[in-house]
Amino acid sequence: MAVNPLIPDRASPVQPAGEGKGFELAILETGATALQSSTPLHGFDVYVVGFHLAKSDPHMQMEAHHYCRVVNDDLLQCTIFDGNTRDANLIGVEYIVSEKLFDTLPEEERGFWHPHNFEVLSGQLIAPGLPDAAEARFMQHLMNSYGKTWHMWHTGTQGTPGDELPLGEPTLMWSFNRMGECDPALHESREEAMKLDTAKTRANRQQLVNLARPQQGVDVLADAFTGTESITGVVDADSEKP
Repeated sequence: MAVNPLIPDRASPVQPAGEGKGFELAILETGATALQSSTPLHGFDVYVVGFHLAKSDPHMQMEAHHYCRVVNDDLLQCTIFDGNTRDANLIGVEYIVSEKLFDTLPEEERGFWHPHNFEVLSGQLIAPGLPDAAEARFMQHLMNSYGKTWHMWHTGTQGTPGDELPLGEPTLMWSFNRMGECDPALHESREEAMKLDTAKTRANRQQLVNLARPQQGVDVLADAFTGTESITGVVDADSEKP
C-alpha cells in the first residue's frame, strides 16, 4: 500500500531477482529500525510524479516517482522510484537547481541538465496529496528550474519488460518539452490509475506562463519526434539568440 491513503497506489512493474527475506535479515531489519538513525533520509517527503525519457534513447520512457528533500531555495535532492508502494524499486536520483544556480554552471556541464517549464505548464508534473494551494506554490517554485537525473535501473515501461536487477551504466534522463512526445499509453495509464485530470491541471497552470523564461535544452530532442506541438511559455534559449 502507498504511505498516504489519499494517493492511489502505483505498483512497481518488476519483481527484483532474489529469494525472500530469511529469518536473519528480518531480525536485522527490525533491529536497525529500532536502533539506527535514518537521519539522511529525514525530509525526503515531498512527493512528485512525472515522466522521464532517456536522452540517448528518447523512446525509452517511464513514470518516475520522486521523493525530494528541499535543501534550500535553490536546491532539491530527490530519490526516484518506479512506484509509490512499499515494494517500489529505487531506480535513480535527481538534483533540481534554480535558474540562478544553473547559470553558474560551466557550459559543458549544462548539457546534463534538463529544463522543467514544460513539465510544469503542461500539467505533466504533479504533487499528489498536496492541497491545491500548496501544489500551486511548489510548481511556481519549480518554474525555470533544471534537473540532473540519472537512472541506474530500468524496471520497464508501458508494454516493455524491465530488468530484474540494475544493469550497465547509469542513463542520463531528460524531460519532455512538447505535446505528443510522451507515449499516450504511458500517460493514459497514469491518468486512469491515479485519477488525474491533466487537462484541467494544465488549464490551472496557465497562470504561471508569465513567469516562464527561455530555457536551455528545450529543443535537444525535438528531432526525435514528429507531429508534436509546442505550448506557450516553453522556449529554447538558443532560439532566442540573434
